[in-house]
Amino acid sequence: MGSISRRAFIAATSAFAGTLAFTGLARAQATESAFLKADVDAGKLPGVAERLPANPLVVTPLERVGQQGGDWKHALVGGGSLSMLVRYQGYEPLVRFSPDWSGLVENVAESWSVNPEATEYSFTLRKGHKWSDGAPFTTADIQFWYDAYFTDKETSHGGNAWWSAGGEPARLEVVDEQTFKVIFKAPNGFFVQQLAWAQQDQMVRTPRHYLEKFHIRYNPDADKLAKEAGLESWIALFQREIGMLDDNAFFQNPNRPTLNAWMFSIAPGQATEQALAVRNPYYFKVDTEGTQLPYFDRVVYQMVADPEVLLLKTLQGEVDIMDQYICTPANKPVLFDGQATGGYGFYTLKETAANVMAFQLNLNHVDPTRRELFNTIEFRQALSLSVDRQALIDAVFVGQGSPAQASMREGDPLYNEQLAKQFTEYDPDRANAMLDGLVPNRDGEGYRLDKDGRRLTIIFEIDQTRTTFLDMFELAIPMFQAVGIDAQMRTMDRSLWEERVRRGREYDATAHQFGANSGIAAMLDPSFYVPINNNCFYAQGWALYYTKPADPAAIEPPPAVKAQQDLYRTLVGTADPAKQQELMARVLQNAADLFFTFGVSLPADGYGVVKNDVVNLMKEMPNSFGWPTPGPARPEQFFKA
Repeated sequence: MGSISRRAFIAATSAFAGTLAFTGLARAQATESAFLKADVDAGKLPGVAERLPANPLVVTPLERVGQQGGDWKHALVGGGSLSMLVRYQGYEPLVRFSPDWSGLVENVAESWSVNPEATEYSFTLRKGHKWSDGAPFTTADIQFWYDAYFTDKETSHGGNAWWSAGGEPARLEVVDEQTFKVIFKAPNGFFVQQLAWAQQDQMVRTPRHYLEKFHIRYNPDADKLAKEAGLESWIALFQREIGMLDDNAFFQNPNRPTLNAWMFSIAPGQATEQALAVRNPYYFKVDTEGTQLPYFDRVVYQMVADPEVLLLKTLQGEVDIMDQYICTPANKPVLFDGQATGGYGFYTLKETAANVMAFQLNLNHVDPTRRELFNTIEFRQALSLSVDRQALIDAVFVGQGSPAQASMREGDPLYNEQLAKQFTEYDPDRANAMLDGLVPNRDGEGYRLDKDGRRLTIIFEIDQTRTTFLDMFELAIPMFQAVGIDAQMRTMDRSLWEERVRRGREYDATAHQFGANSGIAAMLDPSFYVPINNNCFYAQGWALYYTKPADPAAIEPPPAVKAQQDLYRTLVGTADPAKQQELMARVLQNAADLFFTFGVSLPADGYGVVKNDVVNLMKEMPNSFGWPTPGPARPEQFFKA
């Protein structure tokens, strides 16, 4: 997404809001779902007009109005890919990114506004909006999230740094059942954009009527419930039920009511072969003819062991929409040849990642010798020079791309050539010379020895579902070994990788591509440029210091890194768009000088596979987790012709 000012976001929102009017008469004439009719006839559910809010959100279908019914056939790869569910059925924030990522539009919130100083944000919920079990959704649920989780030192695990400004967390002010305000001590220019970012919608995931029985403040018997559930205390039980600890926990609890279009009847992990989500009877959206969304009655997720199985199922026409894990350059010829048999075509993904893959040494390593060496910038620069990027690009990406570090894309106003191009040339002689000055001693096999006399072994721990990463490492490991580094790759299931790398401290190194390459997206997710969140695998301890400095696992960064964090705090506390651009340019220049990670190439545009009978999917869309592809493209209006 290009650089878009707060005023532009507001303008885009206002322009779109005019299409959302929905009269009471149309609501009364809303179409009942055949999938739910038996429950309505039996008195188990009220009629559709009673289930909808007073002012449902009207969605204009991309191509044409559809019909309710049928299954959306999908798949999940391994345990860890549950984190991808937000892309398919978990993107329902208060305010959401527009389908073309040009602005913000209302969603769960009927409307919103912000004062000129960006210190006070007001939100209005929809009157009559209900959770999936029929209970009212009101500001009481927002207040509960704020009191029982966000500001509760016993249950919260930190994060949500964007909820603070001027050194203090925001104050919540509930006006009435539909209206609330978020008030900051100082300007917070990106607050609404952050609300729209994937997985930052905790406020609307917290049904008080369901969760309060698990919290000791609301139920004195909460500890007893925890013991009955086999847990030590009410805190563990509440954290499990609220599902904020990780992506998997949220989606694996089918009992928690939701505002999403589909709700799980068989949650991931409850069965080995599939997970099943069914339509939410109280979903708050309709199409332009008054038909309650979603169109699909069910989302059926096949549980597959690895990307190879997923590729086979896609070729056989068993998956309706897919771009994760299998839509690689290497697989494109196979998928292209299989179109007729599989009954599918392609859509284009505009890549927004800062790199196809960035090598990340653990700068917070528990081993002091490794930590000292990894924090030596010349060591990271030497490793960067030892990688023949063009060879990786040619072999893995069929020549699409050019050597680059994790950076902004050319043409963006914030492009920084030093950040993008430094130390991207393949120069093993120079790499060897630099390493000779740092770790000159070698063993009998030619591998370098650290200052403790140990072979300098670096194990890169990699999520095995990232097949392009595995392919690149097969080529890169001999390159590192050629300059005396005993580089190795350890692959593992995504869930183990999450435990080892995202929540661990003892790994040597890893690789990933989180972070954005343009404008406001990079300001919201500057993972490669400043350690502020748990996507900064090169310095998890420093990132935790940014969000929760008192945490025992937090590590105080060196002065230059701390200054970078302070500069980013200044950026997010700035409401003026021109000043935001100026500050972000400084963040990027500092990142070039700090050289936290080293990458391979800026990504070329990607692709996805879609069955020929699927209607209303965008033919071109961003590929991002922040804009959780295809979530903002409104999956609730997808259907099969």
